[in-house]
Amino acid sequence: MKNEVLFYPISYTNHPFDSFAFDDVLQHLVSQDKIPRVRSWVHDNFIILGLQDMRLENLQDGLNTLRNKGYNYIVRNSGGLGVVLDSGVLNISLILPKSEVPTIDNGYEKMYDIIKKSFPELKIDAYEIVGSYCPGNFDLSVNGQKFAGISQRRIKEAVAVQIYLAVEGSGGDRANVMKDFYDVSSNPPRLEMNRDVMISLSELMKGLTVDDAENRILETIKKEFGELKTAELFSGEALERFDKQRERMVERNERLN
Repeated sequence: MKNEVLFYPISYTNHPFDSFAFDDVLQHLVSQDKIPRVRSWVHDNFIILGLQDMRLENLQDGLNTLRNKGYNYIVRNSGGLGVVLDSGVLNISLILPKSEVPTIDNGYEKMYDIIKKSFPELKIDAYEIVGSYCPGNFDLSVNGQKFAGISQRRIKEAVAVQIYLAVEGSGGDRANVMKDFYDVSSNPPRLEMNRDVMISLSELMKGLTVDDAENRILETIKKEFGELKTAELFSGEALERFDKQRERMVERNERLN
């Protein structure tokens, strides 16, 4: 039987600090009540760095490069490498009870299936795209060009499956930003990046917007899990947890600078 799904729209989070704290709280809530949650988020002109990036030899030089290009940056509370966020990049977090996605591969495959159903015009593959930024086994691509990457966090009895989708703009231009960062930050450069292996959905489907992509994905989630109900913002214990998690993110990033 399908459940009701609580939906948290883009307008609920103004800064990446909010988004990472938000998903942590949602995992605790889903662990308690087993009600699936889904959240959309867009943050303009941020580079989200991973914990691996913090070990780069010339990190401060790389951060200066990002600042000179007009980007803000933060480090997230998980591994992996950097990604570019801007107004053309849509992120979706799907938070499910662990019983629905008991293994790590189940989580990745669930999101992969949602994206394939949301964009039936495309033949979408899932494998690591060498030369892309933040490469992983579940890079989503068309004809060898990556437009999305999937990650997940597993806390208590819930799983947050997060997807990064380059919808509008140039995938190659975003790749150049990360190439310049890594070229400066590590000696020799750690990642041999290739702008030609990155693409956006609007380069594959002319005229597609972030709103279009969000609507398609939410419609698929409704068919898979149940009707969406816009959730209220946090209050009480959930708000206290959110505030604490956000403050931890702020403190971690103060040390970065």
